Amino acid sequence: MDLHLTGRRAVVTGGSRGIGLAVARTLAVEGASVALVARSARRAEEQAALLREETGAEVVAVAADTGYDASVTGMARTVRERLGHVDILVNNAATTNPGAFPDDALETEINVKVRGYLRCVRAFAPAMTERGWGRIINVSGLAARQSGSVTGSVRNAAVVAMTKNLADELGPNGVNVVSVQPGATRTRTWLDNLAVRAAATGSDPAELEERAAAAVSIGRVVEPHEVAAVVAFLASPLSVAVNGDTIAAGGGLKGPIHY
Repeated sequence: MDLHLTGRRAVVTGGSRGIGLAVARTLAVEGASVALVARSARRAEEQAALLREETGAEVVAVAADTGYDASVTGMARTVRERLGHVDILVNNAATTNPGAFPDDALETEINVKVRGYLRCVRAFAPAMTERGWGRIINVSGLAARQSGSVTGSVRNAAVVAMTKNLADELGPNGVNVVSVQPGATRTRTWLDNLAVRAAATGSDPAELEERAAAAVSIGRVVEPHEVAAVVAFLASPLSVAVNGDTIAAGGGLKGPIHY
């Protein structure tokens, strides 16, 4: 399927690893120019260079910490200087969930994953509305749908609420805003955390992954590129019928019914 992304210009935050990197790669393969944003300038440039070589697309690296207003303002200015206008924003920058956040981490997590997303929206959405087209995809997480971590649940549920408010505000101007909720995803970080938990409990990492897979209706843990495929569709003009909604991308958690 042609997603009609050739010539579009995208910003992907948290783009130097995991789901963010997979999203950047998929958008580049589909013909989009991509600004790969990460806190580490070195890591961002390394991955951008690899994507340029791999895809032949225009991929630029921009260092920014979305937890700070000035950093986001500077990032947006650099992106416009290097790519021109932005059609697509994928908000993905966040602290990786180690399994459960301490409750006292709530303020920090809200600042990065909720306020940070909003900072980026404010930096790019006005120009999108002026042009009459845009896509904003906010990466949330399935922790919003279950208990176990107050911080994990609150930060992801807040992203969903923010997304719906932005969709109602920006939709009439041609800018669709959606949230995507990955569950357990076989990123390098997820596998490393699995190994840490296995060592702490005297378990085998493969056994822990099998337990995680048993909770998923497709019978395995989702890969980063599979989440990226969902995001790429939502970033495309073909996704116009989806706005303000949340798309679960965890392979189908068994049990609860959400409607």
